[in-house]
Parts: sequence; C-alpha cells; structure tokens
Amino acid sequence: MAIQKFEELLVWQKSQDFCVLIYKQFSDNKDFAFRDQITRASVSISNNIAEGFDRNTNPDFKRFLYFATASTSEVRSMLYLSIRLNILEREIAENLISNSNEISRMLFGLIKSLK
Repeated sequence: MAIQKFEELLVWQKSQDFCVLIYKQFSDNKDFAFRDQITRASVSISNNIAEGFDRNTNPDFKRFLYFATASTSEVRSMLYLSIRLNILEREIAENLISNSNEISRMLFGLIKSLK
C-alpha cells in the first residue's frame, strides 16, 4: 500500500521527535544565537520532508530530502560543538548525534528508493 501523506513516513515522524528533543535540550540555553540556529535547523528536517513529499514528483521530493539531510548534518555539527562549548553533557549530545545519524540513514534510504 502506497504512502498517501507525509505524516505516514517513519522518517518524518522520527525527525519530529528529534526536533522536540532538540527544543527541550536547548530551551534554557542563554546563547540565543546558538539556540535559534540549532532549533531552526532541526525544524527544517521534517519541514523539508513534508514540503518535498507534497511536490508530487520524485525529482522534487529527492531534492527536498537532500535539504533535510543537510539540515540533519547541520544539527549534528552543532551538537559536536555543544560538547566542545560545554553546552550539553557529552552523553546527552552523543545520544542526539546517534538519533541524527539514524535519521540521515533513513533519508538516504528513501532517496535511494526514489532513484
């Protein structure tokens, strides 16, 4: 049975959950620029999946999936930085990094399936 709406995509669901985790971890961060950048990038992941899905063509969908992948990488890069800047505890950041890697793998799998 074909997927009819983006909400049915497991990668979209996981990216929404990931965004909630990012928001919770950085909600009290006083570095507003850092917090704004990482939260906006995390929101972009699921939003790009949704927007691409509703373009209704595989080439457009793939293009937006690549945007989502890039946003996932941006968040991951900032998570590594959050360790170095002592913003997050290493264990928490590494768990989030692991989640972002899973989302990236899922995105690449979906991209590959559309080729």
